[in-house]
Amino acid sequence: MKVVLFCGGYGTRMRSGAPGDPPKPMQLVGPRPLIWHVMRYYAHYGHTEFILCLGYGAEHIKDFFLNYRETTSNDFVMRGGAVELLSTDIADWSISFVQTGIDSPIGERLRRVREHLDGDEMFLANYADVLTDAPLPEMIDRFAASGAGASMVVVPPTDTFHCIEVGENGSVGGIIPVSDMPLWINGGYFVLRQEIFDHIPPGGDLVADGCTALAKAGRLLAYPYRGFWKPTDTVKERVALNEAYARGDRPWMVWERDEPKNPRRLVRQVS
Repeated sequence: MKVVLFCGGYGTRMRSGAPGDPPKPMQLVGPRPLIWHVMRYYAHYGHTEFILCLGYGAEHIKDFFLNYRETTSNDFVMRGGAVELLSTDIADWSISFVQTGIDSPIGERLRRVREHLDGDEMFLANYADVLTDAPLPEMIDRFAASGAGASMVVVPPTDTFHCIEVGENGSVGGIIPVSDMPLWINGGYFVLRQEIFDHIPPGGDLVADGCTALAKAGRLLAYPYRGFWKPTDTVKERVALNEAYARGDRPWMVWERDEPKNPRRLVRQVS
């Protein structure tokens, strides 16, 4: 299935605001940017056709892939001045780079890449800055069997705030962490049908317009997930992920967990 990634926003809570700052999907976790981790997750499950909805900072994303260095995250042998890769990340990926506007809402970005979906009945979509180890094949199978028009992963709130139960006279009846409330928030990781385009007007939003309309019609499916799910909306969240990566705590890197270690073998020679 094709994967649409929304990677054109300003990401103002992550960036310093200086002109030319890399966009949020290009912030590093370990030696690779966030968008690479998201794409590697999908590729692990066999979904290697990507459509990138570009906007702010598009040149940073283009340059990263145009000048991609496999040796950064793969073992290799240097022999006679030539580099022989023992494994590869993106050799089988197909990536479409589509400029979808600097200020476009996500729904409009999706509308602008519709022609690149080749009329596929079902496709995947996601923000390019949220990491998870959610079971993608199960999510897809459940959606396909449901016949719904769209589905999204939903997760418990991750905020550290507390909800306060206040009585009429101002007395506090209870204090509950928001994460313990019976609430679910949009976690991204969408599985969509072409039907979604019937509900997104020009300049519209994927969730506020498309998913809301489907929900009212009983056509939206949720996949509740309480496992690992981390957004990177702020510098603090990105730093926490980077620190987790450094100490080897990388649950989102499902390819490391699921793929057996292969013996040394030449997969590609780089001059």
